[in-house]
Amino acid sequence: MSDLADEPASIEDLVESFELLDDWQDRYGYLIELGRELPAFPEDARVAENKVKGCMSQVWLIAEPVDPESGVLRFRADSDAHIARGLVAILLTIFSGHSPQQILDTDPRPVFARLGLDKHLSMGRSNGLLSMVGKIKQIAAAAS
Repeated sequence: MSDLADEPASIEDLVESFELLDDWQDRYGYLIELGRELPAFPEDARVAENKVKGCMSQVWLIAEPVDPESGVLRFRADSDAHIARGLVAILLTIFSGHSPQQILDTDPRPVFARLGLDKHLSMGRSNGLLSMVGKIKQIAAAAS
């Protein structure tokens, strides 16, 4: 099990890092780097029920309770594609470490806009990103 500290520090840190990069080639490189920093994903969790449907690449997503009393969830995920792994890292930054209700109440689209993802992702990647968000919210709803 990894610590929450293994995940990107905050959305503000991500936004700052994206703003420092001048062009989208550099930003895609940073996105790939974020994906490389994801904690290891358990091999036994690479099963159909953990797979995100609607993604062009393979993406697996699980949640683990951080504290059973508060219901706070930590998400872990992986993908077989570099950009998708980076997008997963952003989603973990947004949603991990929050209660199911906080997750359900969070709209990640303003974050995507601040990062420029709403304008620079292909339609397929955008749909996959929304499918990942849907899976996260489905897990949160089941946990609440």
